[in-house]
Amino acid sequence: MLEEANDRFVDLRHEPVDHRGQLGRTLRLHRLGKLERMGLATEHAPGVWELSEQMEPTLRELGERGDIVRSMQKALKVDGLDRDPMTFQLHDAAPETPVTGRVVDKYLTDELGEKLTVVVDGTDGRTHHVSGVDPSRVEDARIGSIIEVGPAETAQRTSDRTIVAIAEDGIYRPSRHMEQAKFEGRVPGGDYDGYVDAHVRRLEALRRAGIAERIDADQWLIPEDFETRAAEYDASRNRRATIRVISTFDLEKQIAADGPTWLDRRILNGEVSDLVPAGFGQQVREAMDQRREHHIEQGDANRSRDGRVFYRRNLLTTLRGRELARFGEEMAAERALPFRAAADGETIKGKFSGTVQLSSGKFAIVEQSHEFTLVPWRPVIDRQLGREVTGIVQGGSVSWQLGRQQGISL
Repeated sequence: MLEEANDRFVDLRHEPVDHRGQLGRTLRLHRLGKLERMGLATEHAPGVWELSEQMEPTLRELGERGDIVRSMQKALKVDGLDRDPMTFQLHDAAPETPVTGRVVDKYLTDELGEKLTVVVDGTDGRTHHVSGVDPSRVEDARIGSIIEVGPAETAQRTSDRTIVAIAEDGIYRPSRHMEQAKFEGRVPGGDYDGYVDAHVRRLEALRRAGIAERIDADQWLIPEDFETRAAEYDASRNRRATIRVISTFDLEKQIAADGPTWLDRRILNGEVSDLVPAGFGQQVREAMDQRREHHIEQGDANRSRDGRVFYRRNLLTTLRGRELARFGEEMAAERALPFRAAADGETIKGKFSGTVQLSSGKFAIVEQSHEFTLVPWRPVIDRQLGREVTGIVQGGSVSWQLGRQQGISL
């Protein structure tokens, strides 16, 4: 009809004499009636129709959305799930409120591999389709993993607040910042040059955005609304959703896991109000009940006569130690190298040889000539794979000593 239209007008007033032409006219009239109900066509006189300028893009978008819905249904069926398409929520950008749920599908949506789409079966009873995700954010998430998808990051940076605090009369001086940093002595590892350089690089990026102005090598002009404009600049560049991998273990594995799980944290905190009693929300409720029974069977909890359940003191810490000991022994048998658990406050030195995913979280493998240990992983250490590293175990985390000089604690 677009090809036959004259300035977007289609004239169907005259009925063809041949049967084929009559059939074609009838089909067009039926289609135009459908387009009219969609607000994409208007009949100005009997048989004279005007096609909307938005008809093509609207129909194309509807077709794409239809393809998305079908791909979501297919992914759910592969996982043995059946969800009402009316509960599907398609996000063109980052969701306005955080969504927690199970990864049902994830796939690249551009040839360069820079954008990823994830389908999340949410605890809110909806199935969410989120596109434009940074692939690096969900590297550890597999089908069945539990993740949280949230709004794009818009928080003001600590570096921006520091620049404003150091600035005097609207002028930031790197030399003044260096003096202040050395006086306070709070730069981890003592890499003052690298610390101040990081702030200067931030200012250079904001200079290109017209937010800061470079007067000379040691003077930067900082506007009064610097922090607000810098945060707005970050938000305009980053419309991608924030992703947090809550657990790489699916619900089934969490129920019987010997380490602390997402289900355990929900149980101990009594979190159920956000679990819609349908879909994945209902499945989480049922999994929490099964996990509770598992703890009772293992002697980590007991049920009183009135039905209340009481858990072992420091349950999560106990489970974490139990899992690390069990997995460490298994790895020791494979590597023919003894495993030793790291103590709190201990300095760990050795070669960073890889990572493992446990229900407790992600751990780095640090090897020495005569033994190895497992310590909590952090993204910054990935650049040190195969190298010697040093870190201090502190309260379930590690302060890694990395850097050019004495190192930067990250």
